[in-house]
This record gives sequence, structure tokens and C-alpha cells, in this order.
Amino acid sequence: MLSRRKLLKTLSSVPVVGGLVGTGLLTPQLLGAAVSQPAKRNFFKELGLRTFINAAGTYTSMTGSLMSEEVTSAIVFGATEYVDLDDLQDKVGERIAELLQCEYATVSSGAFGAMSIGLAGVISGMDSEIAAQLPDTTGLKHEVIIQEGHNIGYTHALLNVGAKLVVVKTAKEMEKAINKNTAMLWFLNANTDNGEIKYDEFLAIGKKHNIPTFIDCAADVPPVENLFKFTKMGFDLVAFSGGKGIRGPQSAGLLLGKKDLIKAARIHCPPRGSTIGRGMKVNKEEVLGMLVALELYLAKDHEKEWELWENQIKLISDSALSVKGVQTEIHVPPYANHVPSLRIKWDSNLVKISPEEARKKLMEGHPAIATVGDKETIGITTWMMDPGQERIVAKRLKEVLENV
Repeated sequence: MLSRRKLLKTLSSVPVVGGLVGTGLLTPQLLGAAVSQPAKRNFFKELGLRTFINAAGTYTSMTGSLMSEEVTSAIVFGATEYVDLDDLQDKVGERIAELLQCEYATVSSGAFGAMSIGLAGVISGMDSEIAAQLPDTTGLKHEVIIQEGHNIGYTHALLNVGAKLVVVKTAKEMEKAINKNTAMLWFLNANTDNGEIKYDEFLAIGKKHNIPTFIDCAADVPPVENLFKFTKMGFDLVAFSGGKGIRGPQSAGLLLGKKDLIKAARIHCPPRGSTIGRGMKVNKEEVLGMLVALELYLAKDHEKEWELWENQIKLISDSALSVKGVQTEIHVPPYANHVPSLRIKWDSNLVKISPEEARKKLMEGHPAIATVGDKETIGITTWMMDPGQERIVAKRLKEVLENV
């Protein structure tokens, strides 16, 4: 298997042309030879970048998650041969649909890209002329109804297609807002509790008016059951991020749901050029990496992994509690980032450092440790750590709180 470290070795052995790595020179012979050669370059160090222990979670700014050796091996394999992109997406889509027991699927450029091409397909159907017209929605159904509590920045993925967002609070308002221009109803799973309209009522309204329903579940893995839950529940389109809990390529995602709608979404994607999704390219390496990451995720012992996370969080919590004046809360967010998490706060009269200063010290220390939080707390998760790093975090956190 080709590890992440060995993947860097691979790239370091590739001939350089005009100062740039020649991607066309990644022959199977070179790739194979590179695996057995010692590492010659640390690219991040060479670029003056610090790496860190991720005690925060799957944030895009922190480059999401780390891929397994099997996934990076699939990515490297994809770089060794040519294949027709549409044929590859067809076959992988069929395989993913089989694995997730849904009607159809495609690998997208993240959940954001899945939202854009999903809506674009809803608007255009299989009409290539309409596809080329977007984001100009003149004369087309283009209104997307969302709940006020679900209206966050990521809805820009819908605006990019030319959508008009219609914001409502209640089911009665949603029914009233539906008209001849309504193209889709959109639901943000992470903000389920922020909206009055819940799954069943939302789906019933869509079905009643024959309007496609879309749910964004970008950060809603784990639990693994979510990969099956929402298509079976009746949502026409479902989006997941590929580079978070599934641990696929950070720039990939999944669009699941009705075959006719996903086929229509695909006409907006490369290799076609005059479309809204031309810049949302997913290369063959990412498609294969996403498939393998999904296969591995489904085969995991999820109960054992959850137990590991609980033990890691308890270890860090116990270490923090050994400092006088510190309080901790172990919790699991109900929706997005549904993993054991730790919230730490303290009596400022006893612990002479602010949470912001503590987080800064953790990030600037050796090794660097990335956390989340606010003016009153530090937040920590362990699901993006390598086993054993939780001990380092526990030790450094105690040192910082004790102001050592």
C-alpha cells in the first residue's frame, strides 16, 4: 500500500520540466520506483508551512481530513492510465448507488458543487440549450424555497446557478410561496432544529406540489446510517462532503438520489464546456479516491471507532480537570459533526489565561495543536487525530492551563 508519506516520495522523484512537475511524466514505472525510494523532500517545510495536530474537526480551512493509504493508492493508480471521464462517472455512480441502496449517484466537487449541479439539473432537465443558458434563468423555473433558519452562506451554491431564494418560516408560508416559478425546496440538515418545518412535513409539501426536495448533509457523516437515511426517507437529492467523515478527497463529494435528476445534473459537468459546472471538475483520481474511501468507510467497525473517540475525549477531559478551577463538558452535536466532543471552561480567578490566549498558545507551541472555541471556552474533538495524538494534546492542554 502507498502511504501518505510515500505518496510525497512519489512526487519528489518525478522529473521537473521548466520548474514544474510534469504531470504527464507520472508513468507506472516512475510511480512504482518512487514507492521504494527514501523521502527527499518535506514539501510543507520547504514552503515554510507548519503542520499541526487537528483537535478541531473537519474544517476546510484546516484541509478537512486525512486520507487512508488505500485511498491515496487509488488516487495514484488513477494517474497511471487514461479513461473516458463520463464512462468512469457512470460506472462509479452505479457502484455507489449499489453500496448506498439509492437510485443513482455521482461524485461531485464537494457538497457545495453537488448543490449547484443538483439545482442546475432540476432547472434544465436534459435540455442542453437550457443548460448553456444558466445562470441566466429568464423564462425558467428558478425559485428555491428555504427556511429562514437554514439560510446560511452555503446557499450561495444555489445563487451561483441563477436561483432566487424565497425564505419562509412556517409550512403555511411555504405552501403560500409555491408558484409556477418554484424549482426546488432546499433543507439544511445541520440546522434542522433552527427550522419549524421538519422532515416529514417538508417532504409532504414537496410531494404534494410535485417539487423536487434537496437536503444538504455535508457534515452529517457519521453516523453511517445517514448515507442511507435521507434517500430512503424520500428526499429527491442528497449531498454529502467527501473529505470530512468519509475521508475521501477534500475536493470531492457525493450527490445521491433520483436517477433522472442526477443524469440532468451531469450534463452541467465536465467534459461539457458551456455549462454552469465546467469549473466544478472532478478528475479521475478523485473519482476513484472517493469510491475507495466510501467502501472503506462502510466496512469500518463504527462501534469500535466510537469507543476509541470516547476514550480519547475522556483522557483529555481528565487531564484538563486535574487543573484547579477547570470544568469540562463532554457532548455530541445532534447533527453535523456528530462525534464525541469536549467543551472546556474555567474560573479566570484560578486559571490565569483567557481561552483565546490558551488556543493561541496551543497553536503556536510544539507541536502545533488546532482547536476551536470562543471567548469563554475551548472546543476539542479527536476524530481527526492519529491514535496517540490525544496524549500529546492532553499533556499540552494541561501545561497551557497551568501556564507552564
